[in-house]
Amino acid sequence: MSIPSTGAAQRPAALLTATLALLSFVLPLATDMYLPALPTMADDLGTDASGVQLTLTAFLFGTAAGQLVLGPLSDRYGRRMPILIGAAVCTLATALCAVAPNLEVLIVLRFVTGLSGAAGLVVGRAVISDVTTGAVAARLFGVLMALGGIAPIVAPLAGGAVVSNAGGWRGVFWLLSGISLLMFLAALFFIPESLPKERRRPGGVGATLQAARSVLTDRAYLGYTLAFSFACGALFCYIAASAFLLQNVLDFTVGQASVAFSLAALTATLSSTANTKLVGRYHPRLLLRIGLTTMLTATTAALLVTLAGQLNRVLALGLIGIAFIGIGQVFGTATALAIERVPHAAGTGSAVLGTLQSVLGAAASPLVGLGGEDTAVPLFVGMAVCSLIAVLALLLTRGGTPTRHSPGSPRDDMETSASAAI
Repeated sequence: MSIPSTGAAQRPAALLTATLALLSFVLPLATDMYLPALPTMADDLGTDASGVQLTLTAFLFGTAAGQLVLGPLSDRYGRRMPILIGAAVCTLATALCAVAPNLEVLIVLRFVTGLSGAAGLVVGRAVISDVTTGAVAARLFGVLMALGGIAPIVAPLAGGAVVSNAGGWRGVFWLLSGISLLMFLAALFFIPESLPKERRRPGGVGATLQAARSVLTDRAYLGYTLAFSFACGALFCYIAASAFLLQNVLDFTVGQASVAFSLAALTATLSSTANTKLVGRYHPRLLLRIGLTTMLTATTAALLVTLAGQLNRVLALGLIGIAFIGIGQVFGTATALAIERVPHAAGTGSAVLGTLQSVLGAAASPLVGLGGEDTAVPLFVGMAVCSLIAVLALLLTRGGTPTRHSPGSPRDDMETSASAAI
């Protein structure tokens, strides 16, 4: 069975959005499901916290490289094929992670997993940009994040259950490989081609560089992209250090830590869901500023409480929860505002955005472990600094002229159906 490349505008918006969300599960699952196993992995592989966090760093660098390559390729060759190839390779690499003999091999395989798994994320964003724009795009990106937010809620719970019931960290990767296979099958049967041949960018390296130049010279695009990416940097600081914060600093068990992490993810998902309703009443730029300000306030407060030696379970979880409310407001709006600036090169714009996000996450992951396994100071320093830079990045967006698409374009029909579906 095959799906003809007839264009995404002919498919119900709700089905397309749900399928893209399902495909995007691979990255949060591959990031979050093995987090409860990090302390166990460190012991099993004969390394420390910073060493085992390199597996997350390699995954994020792979994700960055994958987006940088696959985004422009999707502008040239279409959206469907990069998604299918990426999902297939990701499935194989994840299965090999389960039998990795040592830390070095696992790091390499995690890089390959990120490289290939990036297809669902970067090309998925481009698909949405192909078929809609404006407030509708912001709502669709918010819906995508809300649906995708199920993964980081379920992932640590499932990972903790596998680790605690004889499956160990290798069992987590076997489970991930099975889920990756389901993602591939979903892409095979339900992702259509959304970029007609007449809208593709021909040429080789030169054309790709030209597209990248047009994206990088748009100041407002850079502002929104930097705001999004440094907000992600704050998130990845927490992702990398959460197991050590919750288990070593706050003395939670593996199961309790998994629940605590899932509650934070649930908070972001609910916030993102609320954002899809608010974006119809308020401009996405206003919601973005509110979200970033919330993140900065909560992470700064967490840092001050930690430095004062007053950090406890209630304060830690409460302030992290407030920060995640801000995160839920940021991601959908910042993504939509950034990619809307570059509709002529949506794949490249999505790639640059995703690459910077992953690079910052990769850099933050080992840094928050340098202070040791029994302190929260590096974690909250990282989150507060990233949040501050994200707020300052919005200065670049001042005076930006909104982009428009031509009336009667294929996006118009999709926007109408998308508005009705949300």
